[in-house]
This record gives sequence, structure tokens and C-alpha cells, in this order.
Amino acid sequence: MGVVEAKIQTVEDIYRLIWTAASHKQPVRAMYKDLPRLFCPHRLGRNRAGELRVLCYQYGGESESGLEPMGSPANWRCVVLERLSAVELLDGS
Repeated sequence: MGVVEAKIQTVEDIYRLIWTAASHKQPVRAMYKDLPRLFCPHRLGRNRAGELRVLCYQYGGESESGLEPMGSPANWRCVVLERLSAVELLDGS
């Protein structure tokens, strides 16, 4: 039986990936609240409590509140960076 190597992403790793995606206008695939998400990050920042947040447009995957049709302003999300996992940059072309 072989050894399975798990890649653990730190908050710093996730921050770098999201920053890269936002600056290069690349979409992202990630897990958030145990649901798969497809989104385009636009801004990184902190809320009043000092938590790192990502303002993004979710265009696919799942959401507790559901998704509206593509282009709807209701699909904008402000997510807690530390709750993201399995973050991957997608090819934006």
C-alpha cells in the first residue's frame, strides 16, 4: 500500500491564490461551508472585525442561498477567506 500525500493549504497559501486570481482575473474553484463553489474574486480585504474577506462573483457550484441566473447581482458574495479550502486557480481563457 502506498503513502497518500495530502496537500494542506494554509491561510497564507489561500490568500496568495486568491490574490493571484483577482489580479489576473482568473476564476477559482474552492470549497466553502462544505459546498463546491466556482467564483471570480474581485477584492481582498478585512471586515470591521478584522477578518480577511473576499468579495467575489459566484457563477457556479452550490450555495446555501442558491444561485440566481448568470449576471444577477444577487450572486455577489463576501466570503471569509479562512473558511475556503481546496482552492484551485482555473484557466480563465
